Amino acid sequence: MPTPLPDDLLALLRRPSPCFIATLMPDGSPQLTQTWVSTDGQHIVINIVDGMQKARNIARDGRVAVNVVDPDEVFRYYAVRGRVIGVTTEGGAESIDEISQKYLGTPYPNFTGQPETRLVVTIEADTITPPARG
Repeated sequence: MPTPLPDDLLALLRRPSPCFIATLMPDGSPQLTQTWVSTDGQHIVINIVDGMQKARNIARDGRVAVNVVDPDEVFRYYAVRGRVIGVTTEGGAESIDEISQKYLGTPYPNFTGQPETRLVVTIEADTITPPARG
């Protein structure tokens, strides 16, 4: 059953917050990578390069775990477990430029210099562990 994203998590998703996503390798072991993150107001949205390990893992098994960190207080983060409910190339280039503006203040600089097909990945939360309050 999907879990709605709390307002505080939505606020972090709209900021340049550090994000880590775990996907599952073919042997079932976790693969963890840092990524930029966004939201459509209901889901977690990431933008990745088609063909990379993360994309291959998601295509095979859509179960993921995502940690979104408060950039002002790095010990405060949300832990989300969920599943990918959508992957599309539609709007991928525009999406990465928008996310890059949030993180870098510029359009996406394409760090590799190689042609990329960008995938917009939509994640629905199943469980959300809120930050601990000290």
